[in-house]
Amino acid sequence: MRHVEVLLFAQLREAAGRRTLRVAVADGATVADAWEAARAVCPALGASREGLRAAVDEQYASWSAPLDGAATVAFIPPVAGGSEPATDEPQAAVHVRLTDQPLDARELEALVRSDADGAVCTFTGVVRNHADGRAVERLEYEAYAAMAETEMRRIGADALRRSGATALAVAHRVGTLGIGEASVVVAASAPHRAEAFAACRYAIDTLKAQAPIWKKEHGEGGAVWVDETLRPH
Repeated sequence: MRHVEVLLFAQLREAAGRRTLRVAVADGATVADAWEAARAVCPALGASREGLRAAVDEQYASWSAPLDGAATVAFIPPVAGGSEPATDEPQAAVHVRLTDQPLDARELEALVRSDADGAVCTFTGVVRNHADGRAVERLEYEAYAAMAETEMRRIGADALRRSGATALAVAHRVGTLGIGEASVVVAASAPHRAEAFAACRYAIDTLKAQAPIWKKEHGEGGAVWVDETLRPH
């Protein structure tokens, strides 16, 4: 037997009342075994794995993946889309930032712009005052920081490969944000506008689906963790 650290986020963290668990697993144990060990320590996690993904040492992994030598196992509630992770290697032309400070779109544009590019496309997501017919007062963002930055970089690299754009920068806020504040900014540069548009659109859509970043809405009727796949884009 040996011990691994289990990391919990968003709904799972709230159900357990803590961020981490230390569980014992047998030699040859899998990710699924770690989940069952975590449930034994903390029954409040519930029995169902529906919608959950797992990560071993900050990399997405299948439930049957072995834990040989693993130090941490994270259980990832639905983020936005839950699609398969990007697979391309990070590239030097991708800039990422996860921060609790206000975002500045102009700073990201400066990171990607060059005199060889004729287009810079920027997307800024801001906190709105309503959702699904109810008033929203503020948002709270939580992230698995080390893994989120890795995924953001990988997504950016994939966006460049698919689009032919030159460079891409993406920044995401964490913590509590008020109405009108920017929660995410993506900037992409390319010789022509079509490539810049394509890179920016792919990056933000895929970020929402894959990066381990969670959003909690506070407002009319209380607070709720959000799965944005249930909303129109």
